Parts: sequence; C-alpha cells; structure tokens
Amino acid sequence: MTKNSSLFDFDKQYGEYITGTDEAGRGPGAGPVYAAAVCFREINESVLKKLELLNDSKKLSEKCREELFEIITNCSVYSIQYSSVEDIEKKNILNASLDAMKRACEEVSQKTGKKSNIILVDGNKKIKNYTAQQITVIKGDSKSAAIAAASILAKVSRDRFMYELDKKFPQYNWAKNKGYLTAEHIEAIKNNGITVWHRKKFLRNILQEEQKQLSLL
Repeated sequence: MTKNSSLFDFDKQYGEYITGTDEAGRGPGAGPVYAAAVCFREINESVLKKLELLNDSKKLSEKCREELFEIITNCSVYSIQYSSVEDIEKKNILNASLDAMKRACEEVSQKTGKKSNIILVDGNKKIKNYTAQQITVIKGDSKSAAIAAASILAKVSRDRFMYELDKKFPQYNWAKNKGYLTAEHIEAIKNNGITVWHRKKFLRNILQEEQKQLSLL
C-alpha cells in the first residue's frame, strides 16, 4: 500500500463526501493566518498517481508543495481563506484560525451542495458555532488525504503572501522566515521597529525587553 492510498483510505471510512480542513501560520509573529478546506471530487487511479507525494505540508519541499498545489486545486472542490492580523489581535490566534477554517468549509459546502459533508478538522479543536458534523484528527495532515491537501493549500497560499510582503519590508527577511520569530527577525524588529503586519501580542515580551533596555540608557 502506498502512502497516499492509506491517506485516502483513512477518509473513506467516514463516507463518500469528506471535507478536510487545516491552517497555516498560527505560530509566526507577523502576517495573517491562512486556512483551507478540500473535498476531492473523485478518487481514481489517475488522481492517486498524480497525488502520490501527498503528505503533511511540513514534510514536503517548497517545490513539491507548489506542484501539489496545482494538482489539488484541479481535482478538488476547495476554498482558501485567511484571518487578518487585526482579527488575530482581536480574537486570539486559535479563534482566528478556527474562523478561517469555518469560512473555508462553508464555501466548500456551498460549492458541492453537500450540506451533510463530514468535516475532518486537523488537531483537537472543533470549529466553533458550526453545525456540520465534525471529527477532530490529531496530526490529521499525516493521516487524512483531505487534511493533507488542505494543509498544502494553506501553507502555499500563506507563503506566497509573505513573499509579496517581503518586497515591501525586506529588512525582516519574511521571504525566508515567513514571519516566524527567528533570531534574525527579532533583531530586525529591535533595529527597525514593528509594522502593521506584526502581531503585537505575540511580540509583547520582545517589546517589553526592548523597553527595559531603553529605560536603562
């Protein structure tokens, strides 16, 4: 049995119409959080062959994710949504992530016309205020084909957005760190301050440390 066939077999146990959802960007200190939902139209030998490298997005190279992105979007019903930095600051990162996942799932449901879709949600938190049947799957992006596909769409979409932001704010090197608080990124914040794309609550400790240092001068 190939890796991807086991991913699809996992989904089959829940029925014919399965929507998987996942997010990308909960951990960074800058940029929006993205979420995607994927429902494969039909699973046949051709689809299995094209998606033979399907896996958790974190385990794939950027080149492989980009290639799979095009394949997934061509053979599935999907939606990609995001929650802004403002949403993250207002709702907190978990709620902002779940809200983006909800919107993605709702759009897929609308496109498929299958209101009774079972939603496979990566992690251990169900989407709030959502009436569809949900099943949480811990480490779902390495178990479920639909969740793995959603993780790729979310990751690639967010990375593309951060590449564009990097052109406007090259001093933070977001093309490389994607907004994660690497040592280089933290140093850039201390040297250049923050932008509207930074998550201020994530940066509170760094800013407090910087303020303490300034008060000693």
